[in-house]
Amino acid sequence: MEEQLVPKRTNKGSVIWRFFGYREEDVEQVKPICKVCKKTVLTKGSSTTNMFHHLKTHPVQYEESVTLRTSCTPAKTPPPAARQMTLAASFSKTTPYEKTSQRWRDITDAITNFIAQDMMPINTVEKPGFRKLIKTLDPKYEMPGRRHFSEKAIPELYTSERQKLARRLQDVTYFSSTADLWSSRTMEPYLSFTVHFIDNNWELNNACLQTSFFPKDHTAELLAEGLHEVLKAWDLPVNRQVCLTTDNGANIVKAARLNDWVRLQVLWPSAASGNRMKDARIDRAVGVCKKVVSSFSFSWKKRREMAAVQRTLNLPPHQLISESPTRWGSRQHMIERILEQEQAIAQVLAANKSSRHLVPTWQDMDVLDSVNKALKPLVEFTDALSGEGYVTVSFVKPVLHLFHSNILAVQEGDTDLTKSIRATIMDYLMEKFDDVATNDLLDMAGLLDPRFKTAYIDEDRVEVIKSSAIEEMESLSVTGGQPDDPSVAEPHASTEPPKKKTLGSFFKKARAPSTTTSGSSKEQLTTELSTYLQTVDADSESDPLLWWKEHEQMFPNLRHLAKKYLCVQATSSPSERVFSTSGNVVTCHRASLKPEAVDRLVFLAQKLKK
Repeated sequence: MEEQLVPKRTNKGSVIWRFFGYREEDVEQVKPICKVCKKTVLTKGSSTTNMFHHLKTHPVQYEESVTLRTSCTPAKTPPPAARQMTLAASFSKTTPYEKTSQRWRDITDAITNFIAQDMMPINTVEKPGFRKLIKTLDPKYEMPGRRHFSEKAIPELYTSERQKLARRLQDVTYFSSTADLWSSRTMEPYLSFTVHFIDNNWELNNACLQTSFFPKDHTAELLAEGLHEVLKAWDLPVNRQVCLTTDNGANIVKAARLNDWVRLQVLWPSAASGNRMKDARIDRAVGVCKKVVSSFSFSWKKRREMAAVQRTLNLPPHQLISESPTRWGSRQHMIERILEQEQAIAQVLAANKSSRHLVPTWQDMDVLDSVNKALKPLVEFTDALSGEGYVTVSFVKPVLHLFHSNILAVQEGDTDLTKSIRATIMDYLMEKFDDVATNDLLDMAGLLDPRFKTAYIDEDRVEVIKSSAIEEMESLSVTGGQPDDPSVAEPHASTEPPKKKTLGSFFKKARAPSTTTSGSSKEQLTTELSTYLQTVDADSESDPLLWWKEHEQMFPNLRHLAKKYLCVQATSSPSERVFSTSGNVVTCHRASLKPEAVDRLVFLAQKLKK
């Protein structure tokens, strides 16, 4: 009796299953059997190719399968006949946009924005690859040449963005500023000037106003004039400027004094270790670090060998870091990386006779470890004070207190060198912030920060600062929170340094003749300040500007002081960040840019990225 085969359960209509089946015991149906010769045909998954090949051994059945496959295959639908374009449509498809059309302007504006925001060379528009990209995206767009962008599009965009910023600045009651000098790749000197202000929505804003070509001698008198010219060019009254934050260069310090501007000097703790700490051991150890870094920087073989040693020793695959004179923390980063990779460095350098002398001695490593222990804790705090998107000035006094009481205090296990470095840094900071006007400014900012209030003001100065705050609120209540002494807009004419100012004298200068008596008005202001000081302190991690936004109606007079003093920058990092932007604008491909072009491009790059 002939064996009966079971048909495939999941047959999707293939004709091959007319000639194949499965035995009943093959429950999984994995071994198809030919109905003609009863042979098992091995297949891969659901493929039927082997079965068709086997069927060729049975010509009659194979011919039948071919006939069935042909009759079951649906005829292919012929493609629709291409419609012939009308003459008008054909011309429309190839006709370029008119340069007055909105589409042409939109694409050109987008390319202009791309060049300015991403700091691309203007000759990008003449690169074959870029032109091909634009032509592929829109064949009807004809891109203008580089002269159009350099002489028309970029200047127009600059004018538009400048006018927008100028209109915003006209509504600003108070602003602070930072300034610094830098040199381009072609060693041309520039002066960068940034402003910072709190708007009506209690958001801290910042903008780079100008990158001025400064070919003159960098004397204090010329710098004072240059700084004043920036404010004049933007129609900003000097009496609205709360403070100028700069580094400690003698010329910029004197320039601020000649202009009779309140100035805040930056908090750079490592300046003490770099400029004040004249120790032969440190000089030698740092010099060894620089030679080691240089040795690896200029040798790809050493870097390759170091990567192999790092894998063997299970060290992080980090490259060495060079010290940069313009970045204060780079020395500590360089030292820390040398300490981290000490074993790998020694192994690679010792393996080569020509570099064996560069291996740091144990004495050098001890010195580097002492320096690192002294400087490393300062990095986080100093970097935090360098931000420009949040309030920083009120943090200076708490950070100084933390330095004195904890971070720079003598700790168990400190070497004599570590103790000496910490003491030197603390002395440096105390000296730099021992100025009366600086202390007044920092204390007032702390008072107006709801997280700190009087917590970091010396007890014998609390009443003085409170009286100064009431005095200024009394002045602002007359003018509606506006400064009222435009006479201070002119720079200081005398080259003789003026007497040191206190916060009280600064308030007196900016105060209009009071029309109020010493009765109820002053009592109301005193009550307002007392109520503020009695409120629960804001959380230390909270945003003080958000707190003021929620409570400004409760303190209608005090809020003006908050907007005035909390916009001050603790460091001059904002103007120094312009250096990085400028370095990406004035590149080796654009080393011949004219000063006015540099000013426009730096302004746009800073403005558009925000």
